[in-house]
Amino acid sequence: MAFKTHAWISLWFALTIPVIFWDAGYCFFRPRSMVGGDLHWIWKPYALYQEVDYVYGLKALENGDGFTNAQSALNIVENFMNVAYLYLAHVSGSPAAPLLGFASAVMTLSKTVLYWLQEYYCGGCAVGHNDLKTLIVYWIIPNGLWLLVPSFIIWQLAKDITGALRVADRAAQKTASGKKR
Repeated sequence: MAFKTHAWISLWFALTIPVIFWDAGYCFFRPRSMVGGDLHWIWKPYALYQEVDYVYGLKALENGDGFTNAQSALNIVENFMNVAYLYLAHVSGSPAAPLLGFASAVMTLSKTVLYWLQEYYCGGCAVGHNDLKTLIVYWIIPNGLWLLVPSFIIWQLAKDITGALRVADRAAQKTASGKKR
């Protein structure tokens, strides 16, 4: 049975791959990627973001906070899973594609939930200094997308995978009972 691909899932993965690599690059190249660094021109929008989210800012770097680069390392793993999903789904046509896409989306959602929970349990230590408008526009909405879209991907691919498992189970039961269609 051929698996079904979903254009919106492939589009999400294709659009986020460069964003994730760009973000991880900023994190791994700090302080050179930060304001005043020789590579800052590549990550100019982070001039604002490092002031919105201190996890990305100078204080976290100076304090040796490892969370920023730890989550970036996981982002790289996730990104390679996204690339592999696109390859398996659209080049090789592998039935493993939905499982890999599901695993990647679970990883994205889990990391994002962890990021939000960290902020909650530390009392807003990285973004609590922002006014409400700044918080909503520059942190909640963009980071909320990383909760919302992966949740929908998980739901869709879980439906697809369980549907394929049901078909395989019925076929196995028919084979086991000696019945053929």
